[in-house]
Amino acid sequence: MSSLAIPVRFRGPARSANGGYTCGVVADLLGADAAEVTLRLPPPLETPLSVERDDAAVRVLHGEALVAEARPSQPQVDPPPPPPSFAEVEELAAGRDGEEGHPFPNCFVCGPARAPGDALRLAPAPLGDGRVAAPWRVEGEFAAPRFVWAALDCPGGFAVTPDLSRGVSVLGRLTARVDEVPRAGDECVVVGWPLGADGRKLHAGTAVFRDGELLALAQAIWFPIDRERADAA
Repeated sequence: MSSLAIPVRFRGPARSANGGYTCGVVADLLGADAAEVTLRLPPPLETPLSVERDDAAVRVLHGEALVAEARPSQPQVDPPPPPPSFAEVEELAAGRDGEEGHPFPNCFVCGPARAPGDALRLAPAPLGDGRVAAPWRVEGEFAAPRFVWAALDCPGGFAVTPDLSRGVSVLGRLTARVDEVPRAGDECVVVGWPLGADGRKLHAGTAVFRDGELLALAQAIWFPIDRERADAA
């Protein structure tokens, strides 16, 4: 049995890890080309977590409590049309990185309070066709699969809860494949789009493009939570 701990740098809410980054870490442990990662509990920060493996799955536990589990799987969603260019999406996203109203301002993926270079700082903006898109200029240390998984996270949340009009949502499951990891300095566009609802489950697709080329594709399940729980997370 091995172990891992997620540094506070990679938080989503103030007291737990970013879901997409956590899914990427667990997917790395699985070693499959594509994976379904389910988060059973908010992943704790700076806490030793044990890792169990068998032929078909990886499980991450905090004591006896199951935090996350992964198994090989492919996303069952069609890629979206290529998004506008990086420059066009960057212009759309300009001015959308303010902290006002953001439920998790220090989130590693989309937190506007994070310093440039310290986090991804994705700021998804509406494309006007039901999709959202965020520019992502890849810093050198983020040119790794787990950070592609992270980038595939929050734009889906913005797609299912645009402008928080449906409240705050948190990631429950991410199924993704990474066809190619972007290189340091690449200018990518991350797209998110809603895929409907099933009771409390909100479904979204996300994709990473570079110059119109699809690099990664995912589908996610999100769960709405009330603002009081979000503030305490």
